[in-house]
Amino acid sequence: MRAKRMMAAALAAGMVLSSLTGCGSSAKTETNGNADTANADGTVDLEMWGVNEGYLPVEKGGDVYNFYKELTGVGITQPYVEWNGGSNYQQQLNLKISAGEMPDIFLPVNGMEGDLIKNGALLDLTDLLPEKAPHLWNSVPERVWDIVRSYDPTGEGRIYGIPDVRPFTPYTGMIRQDWLDELGLSMPTTQEEFVEVLRAFKTQDPNGNGAADELPTGGRQDAKWMDHLFAMYGVALQEGAPDWDIYDGELTYSAVTPNMKDALGFIHELYEEELVDPETLLNDKAAWDGKINSNRVGVTFRFAQDALLYAESMEAATGVKPNWVSMPAISAPGYESFYTTKQVNGLAWVARNTDSQEKIDAVMKVFDAYGNPEYWDDFYYGIEGMHCETVDGKKKQKPDDKTTQQKLVIMPANSLADLDFKIQLYEDMKTEDRAWAIDEAVKAMKDVQPYGKVIAGDGMPSSVYNGYADILNRTLYVEYASKIITGEYDIDKFDEFVEKWYASGGEEVTKAAREWYQKTLQ
Repeated sequence: MRAKRMMAAALAAGMVLSSLTGCGSSAKTETNGNADTANADGTVDLEMWGVNEGYLPVEKGGDVYNFYKELTGVGITQPYVEWNGGSNYQQQLNLKISAGEMPDIFLPVNGMEGDLIKNGALLDLTDLLPEKAPHLWNSVPERVWDIVRSYDPTGEGRIYGIPDVRPFTPYTGMIRQDWLDELGLSMPTTQEEFVEVLRAFKTQDPNGNGAADELPTGGRQDAKWMDHLFAMYGVALQEGAPDWDIYDGELTYSAVTPNMKDALGFIHELYEEELVDPETLLNDKAAWDGKINSNRVGVTFRFAQDALLYAESMEAATGVKPNWVSMPAISAPGYESFYTTKQVNGLAWVARNTDSQEKIDAVMKVFDAYGNPEYWDDFYYGIEGMHCETVDGKKKQKPDDKTTQQKLVIMPANSLADLDFKIQLYEDMKTEDRAWAIDEAVKAMKDVQPYGKVIAGDGMPSSVYNGYADILNRTLYVEYASKIITGEYDIDKFDEFVEKWYASGGEEVTKAAREWYQKTLQ
């Protein structure tokens, strides 16, 4: 039985390695570096893989290993695997799977779980969760578990993963209230008022340095992170990636709708007037964040909680205390705007299949602790002295230091906790010197909630794109959107894009998406 599963996992990984740009495959093996037997003290070790953007690995016997062991009763290790947007992580994970060394628990990417499920490489959690992880089972709404069941490619409706759940609207357009105040302007509530605000930001020196260096708004390469501009036209979009919603009574990919055409036309007009950063389509994260934190940007699109990060970063860089606030979702004439909300963002964790009952029990202990609100503060703050410190009787996260901090891989605050918990975390961090910035973040998180809308495609699995990697990766969309925004293409070229999209697999993807929607959510 073990040999068959090992072979299946290796075959699944091989399928992924042959198509790294498309849907991958997350597999599990029975022969990874952690032994199947318990430690001398009776605990079992598990290897977990997740996002690590440069922090130290978690090694057996180390501080974070012992921290997790004390909390969960399980020893957890996490090797350092460079994330690099997920591409390097996926490649290294597939190599481990092919070598028969799948991690015990890991974050699946790009739909890789599908092939692994079909090959029996992932642990079936359906019956285990209610029995052995009741805290997690009860923390996730039944509707969400039903969506997770729809991810089972065998059609049997089994549960093979833990969902990434955000039961609130996390994203918002953010505007500099202090710039509005400096120029005697009110918060814009119409598109016309919004454009006038951008013009004022560009020409009236709201940062007060005497230089015409303000960037009214902008975003990042691949037309990402400027969702506030698309939102005006009711375009379902998350971090710049088009998504699925109801248009003209049918579930439709937002990139091919008249809404998108009008949105791109509007953004092009802003670009021509230099109300959008001219380098928007060249900016990577570091470049755009650098412009924001140097007191040059008036409107941006971010996680609402990032008001804290940007406020403190700008103060550290420039001495200026900005006032970032959530901007209402402003509607273009004839459209109804919203900030796209996806409460189910794929899977946060899957576990490798195994014959070892000790391993299964250890996995379920970790999952139960992950879903237990009593542990969420501990998971969030980490180790005193390494990740946090106590100031005036309150825990405070220490600044990032990737040379000394080991990665906290278990973080339910980012993928399971509700808004009240998130806000309480921020309130608990408040000290006299940070109160102004924390208050901004809390207000931003609260204020955006009325403008969020859960889209019809919430929780849609990436398997609907199987066989159409270019559509999954938005290749054609990014090309046409970028060229329309800069004026290289006339807006009428949008119709050509729509035709090409449907002809290159869009028809098939739309059919699969609508079938999933009808079966799962209607």
